[in-house]
Amino acid sequence: MQSWRVHSAKRVQGVWRPPGDKSITHRAVILGLLARGTTDIENFLEADDCMRTLRIAQQLGATAERLGGAHWRITGRGGEALQEPPEVLDAGNSGTTTRLMAGVLASHPIFSVLTGDDSLRRRPMRRIVEPLQRMGAHIDGREDASRLPLAIRGGQLRGIKYLSPVASAQVKSCVLLAGLNAAGVTEVTEPTLSRDHTERMLRAFGAELETQICTAGAHRVRLRGGQRLEGQTLSVPGDFSSAAFWLAAALLLPGSDLIIEQVGVNPTRTGLLQALAQAGVHLEWSAIDEQAGEPTATLRVRAQPIGAMHVEGALVPSLIDEVPILALLATQACGETQIRDAAELRVKESDRIETIATELRKMGAQIEPLPDGLRIYGPTPLHGAEVHSHGDHRIAMTLAIAGLIAHGETIVHDVACVQTSFPEFEALLYRLVQ
Repeated sequence: MQSWRVHSAKRVQGVWRPPGDKSITHRAVILGLLARGTTDIENFLEADDCMRTLRIAQQLGATAERLGGAHWRITGRGGEALQEPPEVLDAGNSGTTTRLMAGVLASHPIFSVLTGDDSLRRRPMRRIVEPLQRMGAHIDGREDASRLPLAIRGGQLRGIKYLSPVASAQVKSCVLLAGLNAAGVTEVTEPTLSRDHTERMLRAFGAELETQICTAGAHRVRLRGGQRLEGQTLSVPGDFSSAAFWLAAALLLPGSDLIIEQVGVNPTRTGLLQALAQAGVHLEWSAIDEQAGEPTATLRVRAQPIGAMHVEGALVPSLIDEVPILALLATQACGETQIRDAAELRVKESDRIETIATELRKMGAQIEPLPDGLRIYGPTPLHGAEVHSHGDHRIAMTLAIAGLIAHGETIVHDVACVQTSFPEFEALLYRLVQ
């Protein structure tokens, strides 16, 4: 079992461009598979999750060529039916690969079997299976098709009006991708706006969508089936979720001064920045730009005091992946921080509510798990300890950052999972930390 030994640090300093955004890389590959012509993707995140998506795209008939470091060219199917895969499609640990590809597979007249690793086979899939079956897909699997592996016989779908019970970009994207090749109009309404990377990238590839804000903050998107996509040349913005770990380190270590270049600042992803603004944190923004319909910026982060935060409601979907690192920030904030309406965290790679509470308590944090979130008291000094990732990449990286601010040595066990999203994280522990 691979482990990290982390010691207390003085500061984080330097200029750094984050690796490509994982969510956007997935979508660029999938739309490149479906599009006519070639799609060139620069700043491609060559982490295991995204390489799983790329491999499945190849099994479905796309060609992929690596042109250089983090630069890939995909030649898609151009609207033709996907190639029926002779082998099982293995998504590894990637929930995004599984749920988005399920929508693609369901809309083409082929048979496929989609599976993943032990962790992914425990995660809920009924949330995507139910709308796909309503559209006409034939899907079977464990526990009434609520767990992988899923056997999918696709083709001849019809558009539906789907009211999603949760604000989930994966559910929304799955249904929209199925709707691309369905008869009629597909409509998805979610209680609040989730990440909109799929909508932005569909438009960049030439699709037409309608979006609407409904009553009580609900959000609706409509897509007409039968549209054709055109290959694009794009550069993937830096991953905000990866940047969040180092942003937190710079805020917490006195004397830090970190410049994060060309990071994605899509407002459906940067709820952490809204929470920090609530806590009195000031960041410097510059070089504001756009890539493939996605806003980017350079952020300068310096150490500063943090106030208590109250995070709930519509803010939660835009920071759901950042809750572990937000919990660490809250241990050093002045007062009581509450995170609510985040029950979705219990069905991620681990039960992130329980795991982050358990592991940070080993380091001295005053943190209490709630049914749908966390209650955290600060500021509380942390001390080194032996902690475990529970096979969850975001827990592993949060605990490593905690080790930088803790007194003594912290040993983080089971860190190989970080390869799924942020392979260069360990190297940055040596390059950015002083």
